[in-house]
Amino acid sequence: MINHNRYHRQIILDGFGEISQVQLGEAKVLVIGAGGLGCPALMYLAGAGVGTIGIIDSDKVSLDNLHRQPLFTTEDIGYPKALRAAEQLNKLNPDIQYDVYEEKLTTENCLELVTAYDIILDCTDNFATRYMINDACVLKGKPLVYGAVSRYEGQVAVFNVQTADEDA
Repeated sequence: MINHNRYHRQIILDGFGEISQVQLGEAKVLVIGAGGLGCPALMYLAGAGVGTIGIIDSDKVSLDNLHRQPLFTTEDIGYPKALRAAEQLNKLNPDIQYDVYEEKLTTENCLELVTAYDIILDCTDNFATRYMINDACVLKGKPLVYGAVSRYEGQVAVFNVQTADEDA
């Protein structure tokens, strides 16, 4: 059931409507990295009403995170980012399922995690992990949203992947 009071402003947008809100509520998005890119992405996904949000990050909140990671406060220092992010997001929107993974994304867990979600957001900051995420999305035919920030510049890209079966 749609909470019309919560989502009214987006439901009334031309071309969006109730059907799109229902689809958002059924969507499952995995956000890899709850840092400088992941925090605002997570906040907007929760605010919009994405039904299931997976958060994977093995890091803990530190003082030098606070100026660029708006989900966290001074009280969160030392706690796992994925867990604290889910707790804060639940305050924003308690109607969403938050899947918390307080672990590092590895070759052992990547394919399984990617398989469980509809869309993957790469909010990481190292090339080895980015390549692994890309490979998993290609293998599983999952759309990949990629974001990167370096100093005063940012990039974003969306890759809608086709599997080998769809090419035939």
